[in-house]
Amino acid sequence: MQSFTIAILSDIHYAGATEQACGEDYEYRDLTNPLLRLAVRAYRHFIWMRHPLRQSAQLDRFLAEVGDVDFAVANGDYSCSTGFVGLSDDAAFASAQEGIGKLRAKFGDRLRLNFGDHELGKLSLFGARGGMRLAGWHRSVDQLSIQPFWRLELGRYVLLGVVSTLVALPVFGADMLPEERAAWEKLRAQHLAEIRAAFAALASDRRVILFCHDPTALPFLWREDAVRAKLPQIEQTIIGHLHSNLYFWKSKLLAGMPVIRFLGHTAQRMSGALNEARYWRPFNVRLCPSLAGIELLKDGGYFTVELDGDAQRPAQFTFHRLRR
Repeated sequence: MQSFTIAILSDIHYAGATEQACGEDYEYRDLTNPLLRLAVRAYRHFIWMRHPLRQSAQLDRFLAEVGDVDFAVANGDYSCSTGFVGLSDDAAFASAQEGIGKLRAKFGDRLRLNFGDHELGKLSLFGARGGMRLAGWHRSVDQLSIQPFWRLELGRYVLLGVVSTLVALPVFGADMLPEERAAWEKLRAQHLAEIRAAFAALASDRRVILFCHDPTALPFLWREDAVRAKLPQIEQTIIGHLHSNLYFWKSKLLAGMPVIRFLGHTAQRMSGALNEARYWRPFNVRLCPSLAGIELLKDGGYFTVELDGDAQRPAQFTFHRLRR
């Protein structure tokens, strides 16, 4: 049976001209506590990302290097979301539109796009700015044609893409506007119904490669009977969001930690996700780092995977580091 080559990239964080004009201190300039602002600035400078709005060239490097593949999957976070309200912000939308346009020019209808959290928005890490906006959802679906749930069948392999923010919606209660909560919950119910139906219909000889941007969603998927019944058929789950295997390793190390409820919504959300990280294991999780990696390690890159259409051997993943 035919074999297939798939390119996988994640967390592009492309910044167009308008987002670049926001200034690279956009993440911490609203912090009123000078010590906190200094600490966040140092963390960004030395560990996370020194110049977050200057990494768009990584997408161009990927496109020049990747070569000929049968399909490509982008696993979310297409802009820098400098306004923290996802693609409802015009600057973030322009960035995503430009970056996705380059991907479509290269891969055409062989491209599959997954949702990340930056498409929908979320509260900023320390400043309590922004949040989820339905306008970002509608722009993603209606104007950028990002499918909330997609399926690609390649021989006996089935590739599935889900919206991690919708699956894990109960975690994002503080990020939603009260007047939009009901609409978000309706979208979640529809999405979970699609996921249940897909797994229930999965033939016993099929192998699954699951794409889920934020691993926070995996415990919620584990609680779905239709998904849990087919867990042995999930060969790999590809996540993004964490940017570096350093953070992936730390997340696994801290799996099961108590939930921190006294340091604000961000600490509670992150510790809550780590508390349930033990449920990641049966999904056979593999992190696709961001294209730029983190400042400390500069460990960005992408994967190519070789699929045997007859599923007689496991998928063969190769990581390609992108220098910057």
